[in-house]
Amino acid sequence: MTAPAEPFPRPERFPPIADYAFLSDREVMALVAPAGTVEWLCLPRPDGPSVFGAILDREAGSFRIGPAELEVPAEHRYLPGTNILETTWQTKTGWLLVRDALVIGPWTLAEPRLPDYVRPPDDHRARHVLLRTIRCINGHVDLEMRCEPVFGYGLREASWSYTGESYGAAVAKGSDEDDGLALVLTTDLRVGLEGRAAVALTGMSEGDRAYVALSWSGGTPPASSDEAVAMIRETGDFWRGWLTSGDFPDHRWRLQLQRSALTLKGLTYAPTGALIAAPTTSLPETPQGERNWDYRYSWVRDATFAIWGLSTLGFDREANGFFNFIADQLEGEKELQVVYGVGGETRLPETTLDHLSGYEGARPVRVGNEAYRQRQHDVWGVLLDSVALHLRSGEHLTGVTWGEIARQVEEAVAHWRDPDHGIWEVRGERRHYTSSKIMCWVACDRGARLADHLDEGEVAIRWRREATAIKSEVLERGIDPERGVLTQCYDAPGLDASVLLAVLFDFLPGSDPRMRATVLAIADELTVDGLVLRYRVDETNDGLEGEEATFAMCSFWLVSALVEIGEIERARTLCEKMLSYASPLGLYGEQIDPLSGRHRGNFPQAFTHLALINAIVHVIRAEDRSG
Repeated sequence: MTAPAEPFPRPERFPPIADYAFLSDREVMALVAPAGTVEWLCLPRPDGPSVFGAILDREAGSFRIGPAELEVPAEHRYLPGTNILETTWQTKTGWLLVRDALVIGPWTLAEPRLPDYVRPPDDHRARHVLLRTIRCINGHVDLEMRCEPVFGYGLREASWSYTGESYGAAVAKGSDEDDGLALVLTTDLRVGLEGRAAVALTGMSEGDRAYVALSWSGGTPPASSDEAVAMIRETGDFWRGWLTSGDFPDHRWRLQLQRSALTLKGLTYAPTGALIAAPTTSLPETPQGERNWDYRYSWVRDATFAIWGLSTLGFDREANGFFNFIADQLEGEKELQVVYGVGGETRLPETTLDHLSGYEGARPVRVGNEAYRQRQHDVWGVLLDSVALHLRSGEHLTGVTWGEIARQVEEAVAHWRDPDHGIWEVRGERRHYTSSKIMCWVACDRGARLADHLDEGEVAIRWRREATAIKSEVLERGIDPERGVLTQCYDAPGLDASVLLAVLFDFLPGSDPRMRATVLAIADELTVDGLVLRYRVDETNDGLEGEEATFAMCSFWLVSALVEIGEIERARTLCEKMLSYASPLGLYGEQIDPLSGRHRGNFPQAFTHLALINAIVHVIRAEDRSG
């Protein structure tokens, strides 16, 4: 792509993935680089086309506010208890402070704005405004504002025009292909329109304030700096009020739990209750490699961990919202998929965006995810375990019938002997993955318990018999006879971190010698500098080239598993080590390179934060039991 002439310098290098901040109004999500640049925002939903896509190509759109001369921030933090970003710069002449938020409105009883709301979880609505407030707190600073959207994943440049009589309001539009999407820029700065960019350059002295708001889909921006400050305050009140409604242990890791909870709340798509795996696509797992996937969808696999983690922290409403989203997908005798769109869409066809350079040259850039076509047999166990957790928390099975649940158990009964693609969605051949068999056992085991509860005695007996058959086969073919450890696949010696689920889902107790040997083998043999790999790529035909870093979720799973086998001190040490790898803002991607500490993969990652909660709570409860 050809860069237009521009009056101000533009950062050309990609920031490390872990340096990005995450913003959310629970309808859309944004990533902000330390330079004060919004480099990722998709509209009108998180799986829509990007309007700011610089994280995948430096010419695919961005929105910067900061000192005119690029400076390293003096501080980059969230306001305590919120998802509001505050960035402070020290320049040669003064200090500048910028606060960024995707704005959430006050409590209201108004009807939902959008017609496709399925189950609004509360009455705090997204305002459809990205708001940026600016204050010079010392000396004098030259401020730059440059808003340069590019519609359709960097394909179509914006056409700007002024609105009203002043130079403080302008609208950016794409083409007919952008479904009438318009971005309205409102500010008390004097804006100039230069090609595809709206720009402003002004001097600010101590005490001066300004604001810039970008709105869409009927959003109402503030009309003054005072209104802008009030909107930021209301948004902060929402996040802090929500966090206060939770139940966090009085422990040294309390803040890590709270940041993970805020991140998960931000990754929840409020119109449906769907939990999004990550707000990004194609952030690479391998530098300059092909392991680049679109994670802006909702995986059924997250359900049981989300319900357990959110309920444990007192957020039953969010846990129930995600459960109900999954339950919605079972209506009409539909086949349970691995992954859905945030609105419940069942088709997520995968394409590549070959015009984008990719993050640090990692290609292809993918949109959509072909995993929706895969056979992954763990989904039935995940669903049934989430039902069991839902009932254990005192909830009723609203939104899902016994017949729909029974149908999923019968699917596990019918298919557990078949090979599948496994929990890691490998793009090689189907195999008999041990963890998939274990999760089919979970489906039959939990289904039998539920059948007993509902006085379906004959069904319970049949499912329990099937669970016994699954366990017998797994312990015969899924264990290395020489070492006595659970393996990745039947009749093969390779290890796989997914078999840690055996102890986390009670397939084997931590006291079982085979389980203990498995956990210790993974800790000693499937790690790099103590952090856990999913599997060894030279032992697994996953259909892809390149190496992987360690998988953050699996390292947190190992913490929980070590607790289950009684290795409390080792679990605590690993947990502390993993917490030290958090991003500067307390966020986690999918993978961590233990040698460099760099995060890889889509960011921030819901499953990692769910596993963090599980691990920390495991350690805290073990400490409480030991006195």
